[in-house]
Amino acid sequence: MADDVKALLIKRYASRRLYNTETSDYVTLEDIARFIREGREVKIVDLKSGDDLTRQYLLQIIAEHESRGENVLPLDVLTDLVRSYTTQAQSVVPQFLAASFEMLREGQSKLMENFAAMPNPMASMPGFEALQRQQQAFLQSMMAGWNATAPDLPAAPAETVSDREELNAIKKQLAELQAKLSKL
Repeated sequence: MADDVKALLIKRYASRRLYNTETSDYVTLEDIARFIREGREVKIVDLKSGDDLTRQYLLQIIAEHESRGENVLPLDVLTDLVRSYTTQAQSVVPQFLAASFEMLREGQSKLMENFAAMPNPMASMPGFEALQRQQQAFLQSMMAGWNATAPDLPAAPAETVSDREELNAIKKQLAELQAKLSKL
């Protein structure tokens, strides 16, 4: 995240409502999660006391996602996190987690660069562009939120009947190609 980009300030009122100071409207936790996925830095403060509540709300967003079955954190990782609060490992865990996520972001960035630089012998295959768009949309959705600085991928257009037909044609061509390759 660039240093010249200012964090989006969200103020929490006594009624626990969250107020976006940039757009002058109330927001929900889902809105805040969306801002973060879009690459915005967010700072949530209590209007009256000025206390920084960002950590508390980020943990609440994670807890809500986990409770809806959107499990990102395996049970053993959650267990280890709980243990780290009561052991001397507590001093090492934050640095380890920060370094791990930094490595993940760098790896994602390098992966995207490598994909862009690789020559593609399948580019001449009919329907390949549609398949490539779908792969890019899949990678973008899979990696959303992990790295706000990743190169922007073109958004996949909404799927239409012709897109489905084209996809089915691609699947058929791939199956035929695999059958030919298996005979070699």
